[in-house]
Amino acid sequence: QVQFVESGGGVVQPGESLRLSCAASGFSFDYYAIGWFRQAPGKGPDGVACISSSDGSPHYADSVKGRFTISRDRPTNTVYLQMNSLKPEDTAVYYCATPETATCPESPLAYNDWGQGTQVTVSS
Repeated sequence: QVQFVESGGGVVQPGESLRLSCAASGFSFDYYAIGWFRQAPGKGPDGVACISSSDGSPHYADSVKGRFTISRDRPTNTVYLQMNSLKPEDTAVYYCATPETATCPESPLAYNDWGQGTQVTVSS
């Protein structure tokens, strides 16, 4: 059974940093891309970043390029999202999921088995 457990969220001030973790289990972690998404109140989910398994290449939404970094640690089946220079508009619940393919589709609809999410709040 595919399972994701997200952690690392919190309340920070603008300009500060957080590192989110996504612990994966129940599938062949090495063979699937993993994506991070976020959902703000009253809005649909938006893609934030994704890391492929085919070549480990990262993909980012324009809104987070240069500020966020996605990485994966194969021995621990964990994907991280390092978030720097946080802005109030980054406030959302952050989720990870897999498209069950090696590459990263753009649409959130292509991703399955979402975790329970972790809340990130950026406020002064």
